[in-house]
Amino acid sequence: MARFLHPLVRGTTYTRWLHLWVPMLFESVWLFIDMSKPWVPAVLLIPLGLIPAVRPGEGVQARFMLARDGGDAAFSISPSTTWRDRWRTVLWLEVRMVLSGVASFITVWLPAAAVLLVKAAIDTEPIHTPVMTVTLPQWAYALLVPLPLLALYGSVVGLGELITTLARRLLGPSPTERLAALEERTEQLLERNRIARELHDSIGHALTVAVVQAGAARAAGDPAFTDRALSAIEDTGRAALEDLERVLGVLREAERPASSRPTLNEADRLLESARASGAKVDAEVTGALETVPGPVSREGYRILQESLTNVLRHAGSVPVRVRIEVADGTLGLEVRNPLTAEIPGPGRGSGLRGIRERAALLGGRARTGPDAGDWQVHVELPLR
Repeated sequence: MARFLHPLVRGTTYTRWLHLWVPMLFESVWLFIDMSKPWVPAVLLIPLGLIPAVRPGEGVQARFMLARDGGDAAFSISPSTTWRDRWRTVLWLEVRMVLSGVASFITVWLPAAAVLLVKAAIDTEPIHTPVMTVTLPQWAYALLVPLPLLALYGSVVGLGELITTLARRLLGPSPTERLAALEERTEQLLERNRIARELHDSIGHALTVAVVQAGAARAAGDPAFTDRALSAIEDTGRAALEDLERVLGVLREAERPASSRPTLNEADRLLESARASGAKVDAEVTGALETVPGPVSREGYRILQESLTNVLRHAGSVPVRVRIEVADGTLGLEVRNPLTAEIPGPGRGSGLRGIRERAALLGGRARTGPDAGDWQVHVELPLR
């Protein structure tokens, strides 16, 4: 019983019924002008529905009067961009007008029928209607009073559900709008993934360097080495704070340029940080890094950063060979280090996956894994 009566305490039941009644207001105004032609408002709805701006107005009404959540995206609030959308709007207006007529008839005559039955139960006179005269025992009329009320209740709920279903079909997003929404959602996911990679690479690198330096300083027991380690931790932490501020700036300011992110021209900072952590880094740069396009150079910097972080995290203080080459329209980047027993470290392999994702987004390719006794990261990124 509680489930049956639940629509009575739901606000959308009444807003949907009000939504059904709105077109009948215009019909009523017209009937005051000319009762001989009640079909004129339905004809006027055809050119009205062909106006592109009408569709968002109907969509806003549907969102706030038919849906349980005012932000329901099932109803489009964009102007009609195709003739198909315009004719869908016309059909919606016509259907809404017809259902409005049904709703107004039910709202008036079903309660009137209940009142008539109550009157018949009180009086002794038979009920006279335009089509028949009803004569029943006086007490029997009282038993029939709930029937029109139940019919009214069912009509209110049923027509409300019907108008909502039709609105979702006729006012729903067109294929073009769905494609645009999908593209926007894809862009948002790509942006979230990019920010996640930025945070993983910059902050992960800084924490790895700090952990390695602190562990080495504690094991060495040398005051001079400890001073150098603390200096390296300070420099790395300061750089990480700058990277973090860049990423947070992107989140705070949507129009902030990506050019504020570090590029391969600042690769020396990464190499010095790795050397300060005990790794023996042999670096070779071939070609002009300043000719590398900004997006490629920025992603190359992050790939190099993550590669060096993985060396420090999993191999420790080992010789590392870094090769950066700009030639034949391609940026080549290779980081190699001897394979050793893996040193457990934090992470779930997202760093290597991030390297492959960065390369794929730029149309390049990345290889990671053992190679001739070394662990290698080899990436090729096209410059165009």
